[in-house]
Amino acid sequence: MKNDEIKKLALNLVEADFEKEVVNILKKAGFWDDESAWREYGDNPINYSIIGNQQSSPDNALVEKLVNSVDAVLMRECLRRGIKPDDKKAPQSIAEAQKEFFGIYNGKLSSIDDRQRTELAKNILLVATGNKTNPSFSIIDKGEGQTPKRMPETLLSLTKDNKIKIPFVQGKFGMGGSGALRFCSSEHKLQLLISKRDPKIRDDQDETKDNWGVTVVRRENPKEGMRSSHYTYLAPDGKILAFIENKLKLLPGEYPKILEEPLESGTFIKLYEYEIGTGLRSLIEFDLYYRLALLMPDVALPIRMCERRSYEAHTHDKTLAGLSVRLDEDKSENLEIEFQTPSTGEMTVEGQKFDYSIYVFKKGKKENYAKGEGVVFSINGQTHGFLPKVFFERDAVGMSYLSDSILITIDCSKISRRKQEELFMPSRDRLAETTFRFSIEKELKDIIKNHSGLRDLQNRRRKETIENKLQDSKLFADVLENVIKKSPTLSNLFLKGVRIKNPFAMEGVTKQKEYKGKEFPTYFNPVKNYSKSDPKLCHVNYKFRIQYETDAENNYFNRDKEPGELILELSGEAIKDYSLNLWNGLATLTVSIPKSAKIGDILCFETKVNDISRIEPFTSQFCIQVAEEQKINGGTGGRKEPPSKKEGKDRQRESYLDIPNVIDIHKEDWQKDDYKEFGFNEFSALRVRSTGEGNGYDFFINIDNSYLKAEMKEDFKTDPAILEARYRYGMVLLGISILDFEENKHKDKKNEKTEENSLSVYDKISMLTDAVAPTLLPMIASLGSSEFEG
Repeated sequence: MKNDEIKKLALNLVEADFEKEVVNILKKAGFWDDESAWREYGDNPINYSIIGNQQSSPDNALVEKLVNSVDAVLMRECLRRGIKPDDKKAPQSIAEAQKEFFGIYNGKLSSIDDRQRTELAKNILLVATGNKTNPSFSIIDKGEGQTPKRMPETLLSLTKDNKIKIPFVQGKFGMGGSGALRFCSSEHKLQLLISKRDPKIRDDQDETKDNWGVTVVRRENPKEGMRSSHYTYLAPDGKILAFIENKLKLLPGEYPKILEEPLESGTFIKLYEYEIGTGLRSLIEFDLYYRLALLMPDVALPIRMCERRSYEAHTHDKTLAGLSVRLDEDKSENLEIEFQTPSTGEMTVEGQKFDYSIYVFKKGKKENYAKGEGVVFSINGQTHGFLPKVFFERDAVGMSYLSDSILITIDCSKISRRKQEELFMPSRDRLAETTFRFSIEKELKDIIKNHSGLRDLQNRRRKETIENKLQDSKLFADVLENVIKKSPTLSNLFLKGVRIKNPFAMEGVTKQKEYKGKEFPTYFNPVKNYSKSDPKLCHVNYKFRIQYETDAENNYFNRDKEPGELILELSGEAIKDYSLNLWNGLATLTVSIPKSAKIGDILCFETKVNDISRIEPFTSQFCIQVAEEQKINGGTGGRKEPPSKKEGKDRQRESYLDIPNVIDIHKEDWQKDDYKEFGFNEFSALRVRSTGEGNGYDFFINIDNSYLKAEMKEDFKTDPAILEARYRYGMVLLGISILDFEENKHKDKKNEKTEENSLSVYDKISMLTDAVAPTLLPMIASLGSSEFEG
C-alpha cells in the first residue's frame, strides 16, 4: 500500500466506533481474510492464556492502559533530558520523577493547583465515543511514542522486560496493557494502535523514526490442532504498516467534536465497544470518573476525561487526579469535620513500612467515592487490592456503625518487591491469601479499634441512631430470662441472672470541634515517663504503646510538603518495627518487642522528632521491662467461654453474650438518615450492629413488617400485643443464635480472612431473618408456644 492509502486506512479506523465498521474497512483493504497479514501477539501462538489471565474486571484493565500512558510521558521527559531511563542519573522513584519533571512534591498531585493539573492533563486523554451501552474508549498520550519498528517489542509485546530496570515507572509486568483485550468488542476483541516516536528522542539508526505505525489487534478462533483462541495483530509481511505525516487530527475539540486537534507524536489506542459494565456506562464524569479515582487514588499524572457521546451535561470534560485530590477538594461537604484532614500514620508489618490515611464520610456520602470497598491498597498511586467494608464490622474492629462511612487508603510503595508479590495476586487487582496479608489485617484491626477519633465517632453515631428508640430493657430482660431458664442451650449463651448493659456507656459524647494543630509543633512530650528504675511492663507476646502530647496538626508526619519525621532507636540502633498514629494532639507509638529480648530484660528506647523548622529535634527516652507471655483468650471477638461446670480458680463466670438493646423501627423511620443504611422495607425483619464495646449489640426490629401486620389482622384469637411480642423476641433469639454460630465457627481459625465479596455476620442476619419472617409467627402458633406471653 502507498503512504496515502495507509494514512487513509488509519484515519478510517480512528473514525470507526463499531466492530462491524472495522471488519468492513479491513476487508475492503484486503487484510481481514488474509492470514499472512497477521502476526501472533507477543510472537507467541499460545498467547490467549497469558492475556486472559490478567485483570478480572474491565475497569482495572482500563487502568492498566492509563498507567502505561503515564509511564510513557515520564519516559519522554527523562529521554528528552538525555538521560537513559535505567541510568543512575535517572529518577529512582515515581515521586522523584514527578518532582524533577513536573514540580509535583512527595508524589501528590494535591501539591499543585487545579489550573496546573488541568494543563498537565493535556498529556493524557481518555475519550468516550460510540454508543452508551458499550462505548469505544480512546486512550491518547503525548508520551515517548514508538516507531513502527519498535511497536512489536513494546506496545505489542508479552513478558518482555522493557521496564523492569526502570525505577520511576509503574508498568513493569511486560504485558503491554493486553488485559483490556478480553473486554473489547464482543466477537473479535478489536483494538486499534497508532504511534509515532517523539522527534526529540528519536533514534537516527531506526529507518522508521519519522513514521506513524498503525495496527489492529484481534482475537482468532482456535486453529486446527490448537486448544484455545489466540490474538494476532495486523502486520503484512511481518511488519507494522507505516506512513509519513507531520501531524494527525486525533485529539478531541470542544464538545461534540471528536477528532479536531492535531497530535504530533505519541500513542493513540482505541478499545472498540468496550464492555465497561452496567454500573459505569453513564456520563463519563460520573460513575467512571468516581471508579477510576478509586482505582488510581494517587495517580502520578492527571488525565483528561472527555465525553463525546450524545449526553446532555453541564460539562463534558473533567480532569482525573485521583481519590486523594478529589477528597481534598470536596471535604467540607462530604467528610466528617474532624476527618476533613485525614487521620494519617505509619505501620510496620514484618519489617515493611506502610503509610495509611483514614477518611470518615458523613452519613450517605461515601457511595460516590467507594461502594463496598473499605480499605484500598495501592502501589505508586495505583490500586492493587481491597478489603471490603465488612472488615470494619468484625468484632475485633468494632466499627459497625461506621462501616458505610470509613475509607482507608494504604500506600504499599515502600515495601520490597518480594513482599508486594506476597501481598498481591499477579493480576494486580486483588489481595493474595498469605500470612503477610493476614498480619497486615491484624495490625490494621488494632489501629482502628484503638483510634480515639473513630471510637468517639462510632459512639456518637450509635447514640444518634438509638437514642429515644430503646425498648424497656428491664421488661425485655425479664421475659427473656424466663425463656432462657427453660432452655439449657440458651442458658449457655448468657450469664445467670440476665445482665443488662447501660446502652449509653458513652454518655457525655458530644459533637467534636475541629482540631486546629500547628504546622510545626512547639512540643512533643511523653504522656507518662518510664525510667529505668520504673519501666513500663510489657508482655513478650504483645506490642506496647507509648503516647505523646503535642500541638502538631494531624497530618504532621504524612503531609505532602515538609512532613515531620520520627526516629526510634534502641541502644543507638534504629528500630523499624513500629507504627505511629497522630490524632488531635495525641501521638501513639506502637512498638514490637525485639525478638532477641528475654524475660526480665529492661530495654531503653529514644525517640527523636524533627522537621525543617527545628535546629534540634524533640528528644525523649522511655524504658520497658519484658514480662512473661500473657495468655490470649480464644475467639475472634474476644468473648469468654460459657461458664465451666468444674469448680476451680480458673472458672469463668462472665456472660458469653450481653443482652442486646432492642430498638423498634416503624415505617416512618425507614427513610430517616439514622436508619436509611439498614434498607428497611415491608419485607425486612431484623438488623444488627455491634456497640463496639465488649459483647454488646443493638437489634433493630421492623415492627411494620408486612407479615407481622397480616398475622395481627387475620389472627382473631390472639391479642395483637402478644403476636408482636412473639415476633420481636423470636427475631432477637434468631439473631443471637446466628451471632453465636458465627463466633464458634471462626473460633479455632488462626487467620480470619476477609474476602472482597464476603458477607458480614450482620448481612447474614438480615438475609436469614427476612427469609424467616413469613413463617415465624405461624410456626410458633402451630407448635403451641406460649413462652413469650410472660
